Amino acid sequence: MNKAITDGLVLMPPSFGNGLNVWSSEDGTPGSATYAGAPNAAVVPADQDFGTALELIKVQGTQRLRYSGETPLLPGCYLRITARVKAVSGNLPGVRIAGYPGGAGGNPVGGVTTFGPTVPLIAYGAVVEVSAIVGIGARNGVDMAWGRDALYGHFGLDLTGPNGGVVRIDDIEIEDITGAFIRTLMDWVDVRDYGALGDGTTDDTAAFAAADAAAAGRSVLVPEGVYRLNGDVTMANTTRFVGTLSMPANRRLILRKNYDLPTYIDAFGDEVLGFRKAFQALLNNTDHESLDMGGRRIELNGPIDMAEAVDNLTTYEIRRVIRNGQFNCVPGPAWNTPNVNSTARYNTNNPKTLTDVVNVANIEIGSLVTGNGVGREVYVRDKNVGQRTVTLSQPLYDAVGSQTYTFRRFRYALDFSGFTKLSKFNLTDIEFQLDGLASGIMLAPEGETFHLKDCFITKPKHRGITSIGKGCQDLQIDRCSFISDEQSLPATQRQSVGFNINANDGKIRDSRFQRLGTTMVLFGNGHLLVGNHWFQGDNVNNGPRTAGVVFTETNVKTVITGCYLDNSFIEWTNEHDAEPSFSNEFSFGGLSITGCIFTANDVAPWFSWIVVKPFGAGHFMQGLNVVGNTFKSINGQVERVDRVDDSIAGLDHGLARMINFAGNTFNGVNQATINPVTLEFNQNDNASTWTLSVGGFMPFEGVTRTVSAVVPEGELKTQGAATVHDMPSVTPLDGPNQNRVRLGWAVPTRGRVQVTARCDKPF
Repeated sequence: MNKAITDGLVLMPPSFGNGLNVWSSEDGTPGSATYAGAPNAAVVPADQDFGTALELIKVQGTQRLRYSGETPLLPGCYLRITARVKAVSGNLPGVRIAGYPGGAGGNPVGGVTTFGPTVPLIAYGAVVEVSAIVGIGARNGVDMAWGRDALYGHFGLDLTGPNGGVVRIDDIEIEDITGAFIRTLMDWVDVRDYGALGDGTTDDTAAFAAADAAAAGRSVLVPEGVYRLNGDVTMANTTRFVGTLSMPANRRLILRKNYDLPTYIDAFGDEVLGFRKAFQALLNNTDHESLDMGGRRIELNGPIDMAEAVDNLTTYEIRRVIRNGQFNCVPGPAWNTPNVNSTARYNTNNPKTLTDVVNVANIEIGSLVTGNGVGREVYVRDKNVGQRTVTLSQPLYDAVGSQTYTFRRFRYALDFSGFTKLSKFNLTDIEFQLDGLASGIMLAPEGETFHLKDCFITKPKHRGITSIGKGCQDLQIDRCSFISDEQSLPATQRQSVGFNINANDGKIRDSRFQRLGTTMVLFGNGHLLVGNHWFQGDNVNNGPRTAGVVFTETNVKTVITGCYLDNSFIEWTNEHDAEPSFSNEFSFGGLSITGCIFTANDVAPWFSWIVVKPFGAGHFMQGLNVVGNTFKSINGQVERVDRVDDSIAGLDHGLARMINFAGNTFNGVNQATINPVTLEFNQNDNASTWTLSVGGFMPFEGVTRTVSAVVPEGELKTQGAATVHDMPSVTPLDGPNQNRVRLGWAVPTRGRVQVTARCDKPF
């Protein structure tokens, strides 16, 4: 910065040869005496050292020389006044630069230093240069710091010491030297000043470290150029990137003061690389728990391997967050789905392993496995090429022996499967614009408490979130939206799945799932589904619907409460069991469905909202609560809200225990499901045996295992009109379908009774 250059500011006083009427012998203010016509001053036109010079006889204790012109003094501007002086004869004085600080109204500014250091003249004819720096700020090197009240100065010099000496003075110079103070005036340091070359080849690591150390709270500027950093670099000060960086994949850049994605994008000149390096720093820098994407959208033409980006860690269990941004997938071959067919052998003694796998090297970890006897959402968790084995995320229900399997590896925007274990990881306020090109997120094979909050998973090609192992333990999805790319397709033609869980304690809350193929596939226990809305309808009249929630374990210990289940159903299976027939285990139970809304539009009459599908014989219901829900069919009646899909095996209704189906409302449903159910029976003719049909009221069209009450309504009469006070015998499980109750009376009796029947027993 130089005001004489940039703003045309005139600083230099006129030459003495132009006359002495502008040179004051006092303070230079208007009206002060000048050297014009003074007997002790004369202009020498041709001094051998100076050319034109002022010859001055010292006759005062402090002989002053001041330029009467007002030299401006601007904030942030620093001036150097220089004079060359030599003694000619007489006593040898001292010489110093001096000035008059002028303020508003021409008044002097008090309390400031008005002169620089004194230099003695020690020999005749020897040229001595004196100088001083003046400015508003009291910085190192400033001799006269005049503060903000000083607006201008009358500058010159003083002769001090004994009188009688004769001196000659060269023309006085005033120059702007603000550039000398740039390093401390500005709030940044430049890495080039510490040896950085920015040629893309030379290792500038040491220069960056030196610049950061020198900054001492100021920012560090990385100017134009490409700076190669071959080592790990931690910048303790705010760093601003005009140029870009080049670093090996295994080297880390940690920006402690401005750790955010926009800065990393500036640093590396590429959105994806910037994100990868920022994520690498997030897992290697204890100073920050979250990466703020700054609202930036990253264009992805392929998956991001998150473990590969970090490079040096395979396990991480400290809370970390990525927030506030968007990933937008754009077309490219990296999204293509590899498809491998391979023959393998399965044995229930090793239920999560395929052996003798042909072409195992070409099967990718994370691939979806399909084949005969393979349940939904079974993935390749690991493989051993030497032993020709593949480790599965879940057992297979009916695949003993050898067969050909298909392995499809979907591509995910963020793929965490390269980690061995990842816990306490959070994604917050992020939108995944997958556009039918990619899937969303693949979890690590192990880990706990992966949390997705206030996010959008928009148009996944195959999957929203995939777990290939136990990395979904305590998975949390809060206030998120999953939006299908298949909304125009009939429900049965959709292939997308919102998410799957292989472990326990999933917490899915206040989220919305729109027209996916299947909303969720849940293995494990302890899941909480609260306040969610999922809908999977289509535009097909009287068309079939698909499962929204699929449970793949018998005893789920799960709550579904306050949810809206729209045009889809709950399917409860045990398809992830290598030996699915009942064998001394918990059977279907542990599920509570409370306070939910169930609706369906234009569905076939055989549609039901709660479907149990055993994959093996001998199972029964042993703990189910369906309480306080609303079931409603629009544009058509459905037969009932619950049913058993016995295409593989049925339920043993004779073993049902602890089923509570109460307080629900039914609209557009032909047959209400109630347990226990209290029904009124009228017997108009006297009979010793009353046969009472409970019919389809029993859940899953079960049997009448228990009659808990028989209560007469009014008087019971014999044929002779005598009142009957005796209680009847009660026989449950009556009739070919065991869904009737038989009452036996001591005498033929007529009248009305209220009978409470149950499909279960309490224990």
